[in-house]
Amino acid sequence: MKAPISEILLAGPRGFCAGVERAIDIVELALSVCRPPIYVRREIVHNRLVVETLRTQGAIFVDELDEVPNDATVIFSAHGIAPEVRQNAERRGLRVIDATCPLVTKVHLEAIRYAREDYSIVLIGHEDHDEVIGTLGEAPERIFVIADVDEVATLEVPNPDKVAYLTQTTLSVDDTRDVIEALRRRFPKIVGPSRNDICYATQNRQAAVKRLANDVDLLLVIGSANSSNAIRLVEVARTVGTRAYLINDLGDIRSEWLDDADRVGITAGASTPEILVTQTVEALRGQGVAVREVHVVEEDVRFALPQELARMAEERGMTLPARTAMRQTI
Repeated sequence: MKAPISEILLAGPRGFCAGVERAIDIVELALSVCRPPIYVRREIVHNRLVVETLRTQGAIFVDELDEVPNDATVIFSAHGIAPEVRQNAERRGLRVIDATCPLVTKVHLEAIRYAREDYSIVLIGHEDHDEVIGTLGEAPERIFVIADVDEVATLEVPNPDKVAYLTQTTLSVDDTRDVIEALRRRFPKIVGPSRNDICYATQNRQAAVKRLANDVDLLLVIGSANSSNAIRLVEVARTVGTRAYLINDLGDIRSEWLDDADRVGITAGASTPEILVTQTVEALRGQGVAVREVHVVEEDVRFALPQELARMAEERGMTLPARTAMRQTI
């Protein structure tokens, strides 16, 4: 008979980051202060439960702006957009609220600066991810997207002496470091941002997984299949030899995964609500199973709401409520 789980270890930090908190707040506040309907272009964050919850509250999710009526209010997702999307919205007179994470906006501004200075820009990331698509749109003629070290050797740029690099904010810290080192060997004069593009939350969650991975027999990462940062958490754990699986919720857990799993670790991607962690823990914990938090760092980051949301509230004689507390205290 299989021995029961003796301990569940929870990674900290986990779950919602400040950019996700802000994006969700923006949609919820827009629903309360703006005249309906409220449209959201693409998933506001990459999590099915979050999207479905906002949909039940009245948000209408669309893939492209041509699904949004003229003069309507539209919210851009946390992943950022290409300039042509913004220009299309302005041309059609749409009322825009931009929920792009400020850390993604930082990468966009870096791309604009390097392009103006005639650099070829190597964007390290996954070309089909919404964030990379948006960043690429800032200077498509100057940006070259690569995903791994192997692509560095075959990369051709107009002027090897004038190259800059940027990164998608949700990548693996270790993998990105390897790619940057390869780029520096190939292009000795390459320049990069003064601060790492990979966001603080991505780095912290990966550090927590590294801390946890050696102490558990199995790691469950709760997050959506299209969540880049959640996928990276699985990869980080597997790199150190720990069995790790991505699950959308507790319904995805296979009983055979728990065989010989005395200690189980649980974490969640930056777009994952804490309720999914709670449900998973409750489903796994039997009588006498200990639950322990393993923290590597405390987070206390908040981003301001967009000014256009405050202006829309003022137009209706309303005042935005105070920002809600972080949905997860860590």
